[in-house]
Amino acid sequence: MAGATLRFAGQQLSQRSGSGVPILLRQMFEPKSCTYTYLLGDRESREAVLIDPVLETAPRDAQLVKELGLRLLYAVNTHCHADHITGSGLLRSLLPGCQSVISRLSGAQADLHIEDGDSIRFGRFALETRASPGHTPGCVTFVLNDHSMAFTGDALLIRGCGRTDFQQGCAKTLYHSVHEKIFTLPGDCLVYPAHDYHGLTVSTVEEERTLNPRLTLSCEEFVKVMDNLNLPKPQQIDIAVPANMRCGIQTPPS
Repeated sequence: MAGATLRFAGQQLSQRSGSGVPILLRQMFEPKSCTYTYLLGDRESREAVLIDPVLETAPRDAQLVKELGLRLLYAVNTHCHADHITGSGLLRSLLPGCQSVISRLSGAQADLHIEDGDSIRFGRFALETRASPGHTPGCVTFVLNDHSMAFTGDALLIRGCGRTDFQQGCAKTLYHSVHEKIFTLPGDCLVYPAHDYHGLTVSTVEEERTLNPRLTLSCEEFVKVMDNLNLPKPQQIDIAVPANMRCGIQTPPS
């Protein structure tokens, strides 16, 4: 599906696409896993997408979609998360017509599988899919069609990046993904990560190119740092990953 266009029938921020029309954007937070969920909508067509929903806050997200008079087309995941269960499966039930989306390389179930170069359209807007593996093989970054904002998942965090010591992670791959797929965007492109643990909400490509303490290193130095983080095992990984491989829908007990 590479190069194809998918087109099927909080914090308030205002941005404009290449058409000059403001996009509706909400940034929501889930405190247990420090996850950001993003709602993007076209104010005229009322079509919307949701990026990185969390199971526990899916009812909140669905309620906001209804309150704003939007029609959610897609519940999109930047990758198969290890620290929380995705809300994609539940949102499909709460908002009929919504379809789940994830990278084909994630190996996870979804209504739609995307690849590098695919576009996810909602109204006059589109999210360009940029493969950014390294944290996991199926990580992607979603870039708004005018390159004014990028939703980087765990590939690039604010002054940090996702870990590479499980889920087939690779520090060298992550380094090249960020430098080739994200740092090549305009410097004023806003960076919205999937997580933040310090109360920060947004950065820019230029800030991370020049200030990120890990990704301003050489590739060799970066790999050494990532190989010696000695981080604890994510608390929910044994539950989250199997559930997320099934689009967040856990198999009922037999």
